Amino acid sequence: MSTGSDPAPAPPPAATGPANAWSPAQEPGRPPTAVLPGLWLFAPNRDTQGGSAWLLETNWFDLLIDCPAITEANLAFLAARARRGAGSAGTGSAGGGEAAGRIVLTGRQGHGRCRRLQQQLGWSVLVQEQEAYLLPGLSAVVAFAQELALAPGIRLLWTPGTSPGACVLHAAAGSTPAGDGLFCGRLLVPVAPGALAPLRRRGSFHWPRQLASVERLRSWLPAGSPGWIASGAGLGALRGGRIVTAAAALLAGLDLNPGAVVDPVLEG
Repeated sequence: MSTGSDPAPAPPPAATGPANAWSPAQEPGRPPTAVLPGLWLFAPNRDTQGGSAWLLETNWFDLLIDCPAITEANLAFLAARARRGAGSAGTGSAGGGEAAGRIVLTGRQGHGRCRRLQQQLGWSVLVQEQEAYLLPGLSAVVAFAQELALAPGIRLLWTPGTSPGACVLHAAAGSTPAGDGLFCGRLLVPVAPGALAPLRRRGSFHWPRQLASVERLRSWLPAGSPGWIASGAGLGALRGGRIVTAAAALLAGLDLNPGAVVDPVLEG
């Protein structure tokens, strides 16, 4: 029998686990939406100014394009993807290692809570070198200059304008179940159903460079590519759509006159 002079029982030891153990999230959220085979869209993320993140399954590894919100639904989905692909990633690809995926940041607006996601997933982070300094202390950061091939048919291109280190990702036909697609970040944003354009916004880093990046992108892509484009912001303008198809013709027909494509309200 204990007495008042007995010492208080020691507290139980703190729970321990691997660095990528999944911790509870504050919000339940909703899981990402399947858009195409091997392509999912996450709900808009307040941490990235309402931006949209994507998950692309490739023949080698998953690519998380920009950072979704930290919610229970998103973490559960990503945990399942990590378990599914663990140990199956091919070797010899950029941003390598044996992890099931990579995180690709298309611009500083899409960073969100990248540190937390990397801690959870253990995936490397791919970023253009102009913005690598924004990720101090992250492990396995792969910075690139002009362009980077991640695997056959999977390439990154530096497209400054919306931010100094903005970039796009092209997945060629045959490299992913989703087919020939382009993730453009905020270089191009929806302006109407089935339509995208570069927009000059209050937060744009350099408008002439943004237009020059679109022109460079057109010459960088293979003839007839891409089949579809996934933007990183403003998807509400698609009126229920999620990607823009017939994208090669749309991209070729863009008017890049500096005065032709200014956002009328200059929203940041």
